[in-house]
Amino acid sequence: MNDSLVEQLSEKQLIRELIENWALWRDAGEWDRFKTVWHSDGVMMATWFQGSFEEFIKVTIEGWNKGVSILHFLGGSTIDLRANKAIAQTKMTISQRGPVDGVLCDVVCTGRFYDFLEKREGKWGLVLRQPIYEKDRIDPLDPSAVLKLDDTLLSQFPEGYKHLAYIQTKIGYVVKKDMPMLKGLEVQALYARGREWLG
Repeated sequence: MNDSLVEQLSEKQLIRELIENWALWRDAGEWDRFKTVWHSDGVMMATWFQGSFEEFIKVTIEGWNKGVSILHFLGGSTIDLRANKAIAQTKMTISQRGPVDGVLCDVVCTGRFYDFLEKREGKWGLVLRQPIYEKDRIDPLDPSAVLKLDDTLLSQFPEGYKHLAYIQTKIGYVVKKDMPMLKGLEVQALYARGREWLG
């Protein structure tokens, strides 16, 4: 391999490590370490939150203290590099456990993290994390339990994350209803923004 390819592979490995650290440190509540994956102007987008990473940490801790349980699992990743900027897409699942209309349930949403990253002063960091929500499902922990969802409420949410939005709304969060999904104008606009980021 030539030096250019070796350098590119090295940079991609650093980015992948950052992405894995995000999930592990966030879900373990290692907030001091979690802060290190972001640049100071980093922004987190989610169904239930949109804002600075520092505010994201604050409200996540508040949720933890109230018993909110949200975990992440990562799959494959693809990374596009151009000079000191990168776009990374990583397959993921979001798993949230909680009561839904009196029945304890797991909601699992499959999608991708779409990350805008930049190398500043020799260090890669997240500038924006925008999840793409592809499909989700809801399952009672007790297979014999009878779960009857409010169809009127459920129908208000986008197909890619309607069950996730349902449980989050039920516990008091205001859910953003125009997040990118597998198809549609929102995800196409996100891809265009990614191309612009890479220049």
